[in-house]
Amino acid sequence: MSRKPIIAGNWKMNLLQSEAKELFEGIKSFVKDYTAPQLPTVVIAPTFTSLCAVSSVRCDCGCGGNKISVAAQNCHWENSGAYTGEISVEMAKDAGCDYIIIGHSERRQYFSETDEMINKKAKAILAGGLIPIICCGETLEQREAGITDEHIATQIRAALSGISSEDVAKSVIAYEPIWAIGTGKTCDSVEANRVIKMIRNVVKEVSGSEAADSIRILYGGSVKPSTIEEQMSQSDIDGALVGGASLKADSFNEIIANTMKVAV
Repeated sequence: MSRKPIIAGNWKMNLLQSEAKELFEGIKSFVKDYTAPQLPTVVIAPTFTSLCAVSSVRCDCGCGGNKISVAAQNCHWENSGAYTGEISVEMAKDAGCDYIIIGHSERRQYFSETDEMINKKAKAILAGGLIPIICCGETLEQREAGITDEHIATQIRAALSGISSEDVAKSVIAYEPIWAIGTGKTCDSVEANRVIKMIRNVVKEVSGSEAADSIRILYGGSVKPSTIEEQMSQSDIDGALVGGASLKADSFNEIIANTMKVAV
């Protein structure tokens, strides 16, 4: 089955509103020269404070802005309430988001997010009409202990618990080995593909063959223009969740361009 690739840029806690708009404009000027079928699905995830600023320069005037989707970097599972510092799915949607990233290792590590919380968020995102990008991954200690597959399978089963096969099929999973995030180390493409294929088998076990064939599973972890072609040439890698290389228009655009060479 042919799955449309996704190249998503997670800007993390970087860029003021003016800087975010400038970066968006740089990506927009690149993608405007391509038709939608030529491009992968391009997603950028600014900080909460820049969501509206970036969404305000998306348009249908032929400048390319409508070819870029926007993601929030997190959300709460409740619609509203006394949750200081949080935003709801409805708020993210109101700010122009199409996707929401959940379960990132930094959220799990620094803010003690659990599999149960991530499952609640996934359900809320889907109920709100947006698409979750569900992150999973192992630490270096877990990899060296030989429990990578077991750990990630547990994360995936928990994240998808109680979600219909139809909703699973439209979701996105991002495999990010924690030891490769922001370290400059990249998981070998063949090994990354093996883990992603294992994830797809877990999805098949939980939600059936159709969902497993449809769901797009990305690789993340020090993705660069020089690595993306080999990664995208693998059988089960459907794109990338890009960190540092998404903060410069030139490098992010090169990742998009190199993806189109092999996968679109």
